[in-house]
Amino acid sequence: MPASSPLSTPLSRALIAFTIELDNEFERRFAESGIGRRFGISLVMWSNFLRFVDDGITVGELPGAAGLPKARVLSALGGMERWRYVFVTPGSADPPPESKRDGFGSARGLRSDWVVRPTPAGRKAEVIWRPLLGEVETRWEERFGRDEIDALRRSLGTIVEQVDLELPEYLPIVVGQTGMVAEIEQREARGTPPRHLSALLAQGLLAYTLDFERESELSLPLSANVVRVLDDEGIDVRELPRAVGVSPEATSMALRFLAKSGHVAAANKRARLTPKGLAAQEAARVLHRDVEQRWTRRFGAESVKGLRAALEGVLEQRDGDRPRLSLGLDPHPDGWRATKRYVEQTNAVFADPLGRLPHYPMVLHRGGWPDGS
Repeated sequence: MPASSPLSTPLSRALIAFTIELDNEFERRFAESGIGRRFGISLVMWSNFLRFVDDGITVGELPGAAGLPKARVLSALGGMERWRYVFVTPGSADPPPESKRDGFGSARGLRSDWVVRPTPAGRKAEVIWRPLLGEVETRWEERFGRDEIDALRRSLGTIVEQVDLELPEYLPIVVGQTGMVAEIEQREARGTPPRHLSALLAQGLLAYTLDFERESELSLPLSANVVRVLDDEGIDVRELPRAVGVSPEATSMALRFLAKSGHVAAANKRARLTPKGLAAQEAARVLHRDVEQRWTRRFGAESVKGLRAALEGVLEQRDGDRPRLSLGLDPHPDGWRATKRYVEQTNAVFADPLGRLPHYPMVLHRGGWPDGS
């Protein structure tokens, strides 16, 4: 990995690879559970939503529990209701009511005193998710070495425990209307940071993101992914998802915002950076350098250097010609990543994860997948 890569790049690749491996295994186990087919959900839906539901939580309590803006949490609630992982009732009804509420599957009509409860599918998902985080972490210890993963945990923990904000355990879902910026509730940190690897990776990346986006005119998902690969000559829009490493839907959402903001011009099926976009591209390079320098002063040179070394020590391991990182990215044959629509990108990531993974997660409302799928 080039020494000039922003620290957010190896952090992102490690988090995305861990998430894909875990999501693939969750999908396999859920399909084998006999509960019936459900819309697929990613780790973010467990980390930032479903784990707070437990046996029941009121609509009004959910945003505070998740530490995320109310609008984003209620939007996720609508999706999880529509996909039949939870149900919402004005009373203590259990099992789910036979009739759908007004506004079913959306944030419309929700009242703060109504109660969110898991459906049988939601309960099964909870049973699978809870131990799976540790199981995939153990796989990483076996694949990359326990000492290497312990070093990664320690380096992340050293930084995360010094962050003065309370951070969710995964990156928040982003939306196109706001330019895909990270939105969390600004609350002082309390308690001990989580020790499992996925949360440490996500919180380390989110802390970096918040520092970057305080000064950037563009969000890190837009800057690190789409703007990074564009130039003033233009790229065929159909090639952008492959170049960026995110879904066509996520790429389209990004381009719409960038065109509206004047950073990108799109014509004749080609997208190119405008002078404003080129200036933002250069400004991002400078800002990444500045953020890492500030982190060095804030957290200590050895901490930041140790984090980069620990990440690269994992990401750059190889078995012959194959990156070890790819060993967890092969989906099961019936998984959605192996379907005709996605298999080309899946195979490309499997063959060359450091070349084809996104440079930053694009976590959308479409199930929370880190590549916007």
